[in-house]
Amino acid sequence: MASCRACDLKVLVAIVCGLLTTIVLGLGIWTTVIRIQKELSTSSPSIPMEFCRNGGTWENGGCTCPDFWRGRRCTIANFCENSTYGIFTFDRIPAGKYGLSQQRCDKDTLNEGNPRATRLCNITMYGEIKLGNVTIGNCNQTLEALEDQIGNISTQSLNISNEVRFLTSDVNRITPEGVISATKVVGEIFNPERNATLEAKEIAVTTVSQLLDAGEGVFQEAAAAGTDDVNTFAMLVKQMEIYSTSLGNKAVVEPNVAVQSVDLSSESTGHSTSVLFSVKKGSSDSLIPGSTVVDRDVERLNPNGQIELQILLNTSTSNTTACGFVVYQNNKLFQSKTFKTKSDFSQKIISGSTNENNSQGASVDIVFNPKYNQKEFQLHSYACVYWNLSTKDWDTRGCYKKRNSNGFLHCHCNHTTNFAVLMSFKKNYKYPESLNILSSVGCALSITGLVLTIIFQIATRNVRKTSVTWVLVSLCVSMLIFNLLFVFGIENSNKNLKEISDTNKPDSNRNEMLTQDTVYIPNPKCTVVAALLHYFLLVTFSWTGLSAAQLYFLLIRTMRPLPQRFILFISLIGWGVPAIVVVVTVGIIFSQSGSQWELDYRQEEICWLAVSGKNGLITSSLLWSFMMPITIILINNIVIFIIIIVKVIWKTNQNLTSTKKVSFLKKILSTLSITVVFGVTWILAYFMLIGNDDVREIFSYMFCLFNTTQGLQIFILYTVKTKIFQSEASKVLKSLSESTGRVKLLPSVTSLRLRLRMYNLLTSFPALNERFTLLEPSVIMEEMTPSESDQADSSI
Repeated sequence: MASCRACDLKVLVAIVCGLLTTIVLGLGIWTTVIRIQKELSTSSPSIPMEFCRNGGTWENGGCTCPDFWRGRRCTIANFCENSTYGIFTFDRIPAGKYGLSQQRCDKDTLNEGNPRATRLCNITMYGEIKLGNVTIGNCNQTLEALEDQIGNISTQSLNISNEVRFLTSDVNRITPEGVISATKVVGEIFNPERNATLEAKEIAVTTVSQLLDAGEGVFQEAAAAGTDDVNTFAMLVKQMEIYSTSLGNKAVVEPNVAVQSVDLSSESTGHSTSVLFSVKKGSSDSLIPGSTVVDRDVERLNPNGQIELQILLNTSTSNTTACGFVVYQNNKLFQSKTFKTKSDFSQKIISGSTNENNSQGASVDIVFNPKYNQKEFQLHSYACVYWNLSTKDWDTRGCYKKRNSNGFLHCHCNHTTNFAVLMSFKKNYKYPESLNILSSVGCALSITGLVLTIIFQIATRNVRKTSVTWVLVSLCVSMLIFNLLFVFGIENSNKNLKEISDTNKPDSNRNEMLTQDTVYIPNPKCTVVAALLHYFLLVTFSWTGLSAAQLYFLLIRTMRPLPQRFILFISLIGWGVPAIVVVVTVGIIFSQSGSQWELDYRQEEICWLAVSGKNGLITSSLLWSFMMPITIILINNIVIFIIIIVKVIWKTNQNLTSTKKVSFLKKILSTLSITVVFGVTWILAYFMLIGNDDVREIFSYMFCLFNTTQGLQIFILYTVKTKIFQSEASKVLKSLSESTGRVKLLPSVTSLRLRLRMYNLLTSFPALNERFTLLEPSVIMEEMTPSESDQADSSI
């Protein structure tokens, strides 16, 4: 017992601190081990790494290949090699498409920069890939000029069709005006009244396919140009329907469009006739010869794993002698005013029509196999629709949903025209687990420490006779509110919503029109929490910057007093500027995104700022409204931190005696106190942006360790280390020891030993520089010369 009493209390304190540090680090290591075990226990994917070759991606149970490759693993060449024809040189050309010559039109031509020639990489009926002839274009011909030649189609259809195809071969140079002119010309080529040749019409199908490769924005601008231009799209669609019934039993297949005719004139009359048109799945997103199949006299749909789309056309009149089908790989020609798309999932359009003027007796059954990223999205709902040529928009009248099976979506419509299945998807968000033990313990300690620090600073203000407590109290209040919001509000309540039992089985009864292809569950509460977290964290950093500025005035610029109304000025900055940043950010995002602005401001997984915007991190709210101002504040704090460390704390003053010099431990503690208040440890957050998962994981735990306990650090360094707190704590401990009465023998000696022990314990923690804590002058001022100290005191 005597030996224990004789132990150096400094060693005891060091052991306690070491144990606390070991426990916290142990929690971090334990959490890391648990996470690694979870990752190792997860089942490995059934498809080995790099199963899909040559840039192919594994989607929906198979490899989706780029244009240049095909096959199960994207290992079969689907291109024509580099070639030369006369003076023209061509790079590798995908099968079924036209390649562009490297030689371009000169600067003094109307088509400056456009290719001078094109060459087709053709796919024969036997599946062979062969280079076609070279087509040399006219560098002074334009789509607008061809539009003026529509009246000459009857005599020059082949030439005009070739020119339009040539001018739309480079999709990167197609403009909205070019789309409008091209669709007008092509629509007139399909018009039976123009008497264009069959070859000209086949080339026009190629032109339509090339146009569908243009960007979505180009078509949107063309559709927004005016009502007449929207009618241009409708006219083209209508003329292609008519053309699809005029080819006999022939098919014209291009990468983005397939046209199939079926001759029914030889069918027996007097009973209904049914034709089944199927589109097979391919190893790429392009249509190829052989990917469409026609079956006659089929009673019902028979989808299987190889089918992507099927339509069964039933005719009940004997006047029907032909029917036709058109497949569009996307909906760019169908610019809807009610259904808006945000995802890049293609919406295939299928047209089924007959050669009758009145096809009311015909009906269709359709089955779609939706193709989308099933890892990130799930099908939320769908609608069976047709394109209403009168309203120039999708409509549900006459179309009904039927029972779905095996992942196929079934529709029935009692008329013929262009059909589609509009689908809306819900993103599969990966909601994080609740706060781990390390975060919970750190935040709890910080909240407790901040509450005690605020109470102590306010309660002892008159005793300490200082007027600069406001900065520290404001910092602690903002940090306290942020921690409370973080603990109780960071999780999105959508995580706990009860999943609807038929989430993966969309309703098969109601066929309601959709308005968008992606849905989300709004949560205004989460948005408010994200805005409050945004605000109070900005406030916290603002007060760290203001603390740095005040310390700079007090310790470095000691010859000049603080500006007048300094507290009012910094209060307006500390509490007002962050509010302006948050309000401006929300206003800008709301004005750009409209009613669905929430997920452009915050994340769905947690109630915090969105990490990436529409164009990635560069447009995210996290970058411009948080990371940028925080970076500026941290740079300012670090610069002032270095100046104070070099010029004040670690400065050696030879004029002081050895008894007045500040000890090494006191300098370390003073440095730590400034580090905590300045928020220097937040620089670890930037290392969390490193791409390497292992490195990011290490810095994540370091960030969590240092910053979740920031409130506790402030309490220890700015409250426990003050003389007033030590004195009051000594009195409390003394009264507690006297009330126990456990030691009755020699009470005066025991009391004396207790006081001596308490005195040694408290004095082993040297008082912090009160000037650094913005409370009162302290021992660090002894490092300054007597004249400097007087000047500093007069400036407070």
